[in-house]
Amino acid sequence: MTRFTPHLPFDDDKLHEECGVFGIIGNDSASAHAALGLHALQHRGQEAAGIVSFNGGQFHVQRGLGLVADTFGDPNVIAQLKGHAAIGHNRYATTGETVLRNVQPIFVETVMGGLALAHNGNLTNAHVLRRELVRKGALFQSTLDTEVIVHLVATSTYETLPERLIDALKQVTGAYSLIALTDSALIGVRDPMGVRPLVLGDLQGSPVLASETCAFDILGADFVRDIEPGEMVVAGEAGIESLRPFTPAPERFCVFEYIYFARPDSMVEERNVYDVRKNMGRELARESGVSADIVVPVPDSGVPAALGYAEEAGLPFDLGIIRNHYVGRTFIEPTDHIRHLGVKLKHNANRGQVAGKRVILIDDSIVRGTTSTKIVSMMREAGATEVHMRIASPPNTHSCFYGVDTPSREELLAARMSVDEMATFIGVDSLAFLSVDGLYRAAGQTGGRFSNAPQYCDACLTGDYPIPLVDREGGHDANQLSLLNYHE
Repeated sequence: MTRFTPHLPFDDDKLHEECGVFGIIGNDSASAHAALGLHALQHRGQEAAGIVSFNGGQFHVQRGLGLVADTFGDPNVIAQLKGHAAIGHNRYATTGETVLRNVQPIFVETVMGGLALAHNGNLTNAHVLRRELVRKGALFQSTLDTEVIVHLVATSTYETLPERLIDALKQVTGAYSLIALTDSALIGVRDPMGVRPLVLGDLQGSPVLASETCAFDILGADFVRDIEPGEMVVAGEAGIESLRPFTPAPERFCVFEYIYFARPDSMVEERNVYDVRKNMGRELARESGVSADIVVPVPDSGVPAALGYAEEAGLPFDLGIIRNHYVGRTFIEPTDHIRHLGVKLKHNANRGQVAGKRVILIDDSIVRGTTSTKIVSMMREAGATEVHMRIASPPNTHSCFYGVDTPSREELLAARMSVDEMATFIGVDSLAFLSVDGLYRAAGQTGGRFSNAPQYCDACLTGDYPIPLVDREGGHDANQLSLLNYHE
């Protein structure tokens, strides 16, 4: 089988979502609920999906490439995933190739019983740990950094699986939210800085864990609270136990969850994502207003910020770009010519709304600038007299090593051009980004980045990496973990 590529070859000018995780225990329809939860979290990963269930005597595993519906749309598949507990995972590859052996959840048999593990994030010392484990005789079956955790659990000398998992996680560095399933418990844990999200819910007495609250909404489950940074929760027959096994660290939640990753209807760190994105637009209008006739979002991610900008600026909001929501995997060869035309397959100008007008385009970010260039050209071809672009986040100047798939720094437009140079490259009359302080204010921190409130992880915007990049500093490519080199 060749490498699976579910996203369009010309749809690569965004930072891609990390992964989505889900878990439930104490419910006879656990696997069906897991599939629904993964549907709600589909935006966090579209390359592969998997579910592991437990029925009191046996673990059942089903994993596949593609969208959740590709693997779990068949009721017969769900029927085979028997049990009262299940965990699931949506994958977007940040480490390891997209082949079946890299699809999570990982499941292994240990001396303590079965263990299934689903991971959202990225370990920054996985290469170093993996090399040492291989030297000691460990046999790896995947190129996932997650498998490093499994081997550390297997070689731990502690008596219980939760204790072994704690022991393993104390040896890793990086950003992670993990959901694990044993034969007696559902476990959820966040890294000490809380970079990646994880929330706790309740479905008529059944504990539920998920990356975002939107997964609870589809089930009718109640949101209970965020799992706190450095916290481990163990849900079993005795109820839910909360452990604090790690050395406390400053909170550094990923700010890009607010900018782009999380679904707008989710509550993230006690804030509604949609409201934060509208606030970003309002801050942007205050910082960089310009005379214009209409405000146009680049759909869909630019819509909330554009609404906030239009309200603050007192300008009309119009859908000057229409998105085709039925664009699937490409059915044509991705030649340079098709890549050039590809943006029109996804977006098309609403000529009647933009012709003869001064347009402010609102988007959430600029990565390589390729899509922005084509959108601006589309607006001019549709008759816009001026095109101004406003970005509802600061410039992306650095790569992420904490679980987000980003280009190398050399590919990031803002890392090699000034704002004026970017404006010329994209072809706009003016270009402005939200400031870092404006972003923090939009997220509820009125004092800006260096207020007394918890700081976010904003490394992709500032180059301030809060967690040591052990592999990278040691000369290892964090995206090249495998000692093998083949495709399934």
